[in-house]
Amino acid sequence: MADVSTIEDKPHFWDEASAQLMRRDRILKKVIPQHRSEWLVASSTPFMTLARAIVGQQVSTKAADATWVRFTERCGRRPAPAKVAAISLDELRELGLSRRKCEYIVDLATHFAEKKLRPAAWASMDDEAVIADLCAIRGIGRWTAEMFLIFSLQRPDVLPLDDVGLLKAISLHYFSGEPVSRFEAREVAQAWAPWRTVATWYLWRSLSVAPK
Repeated sequence: MADVSTIEDKPHFWDEASAQLMRRDRILKKVIPQHRSEWLVASSTPFMTLARAIVGQQVSTKAADATWVRFTERCGRRPAPAKVAAISLDELRELGLSRRKCEYIVDLATHFAEKKLRPAAWASMDDEAVIADLCAIRGIGRWTAEMFLIFSLQRPDVLPLDDVGLLKAISLHYFSGEPVSRFEAREVAQAWAPWRTVATWYLWRSLSVAPK
């Protein structure tokens, strides 16, 4: 979900959040300076952000990226939801998606095409209200909704405890590689509020440079 960063794209809270996290957390004090020229960049349309999150459910980042490339080659970089809703499940299956994910994406596209959703209202709703709205759609659970809060709405204090990458980074940096529970991850993240999105993003980025 990464994009090229430009200064105009930087969230207004990013510098303040980064500075506070470096003061509070010994790990982030070392991680953040390694990514000074990067920051969270808003993704494309709400429909595409959610479709991308569905593609990424329960698969590796590499596999999700490869499937997403095929999806955008077939459907376009920013296709109208009505166009995606009209694609057959068999055609979507040929892109490497499971049948269930194909059904989820078509259902999502139909919701947007038929204006059953109100994306314009999400910006003024609190995080939990947006999550509840999104989780009413078939195939969208809390993790997918949290990815939307982070990458589309750029909410500053989202902690996706079901995210494999975040748990892996916390394990690596805070527990010497030992597996961590959601409870332990939440305990670590207490010091990050109200900037848990920012801390999560930096820990995601740290995995690209961390030793394997």
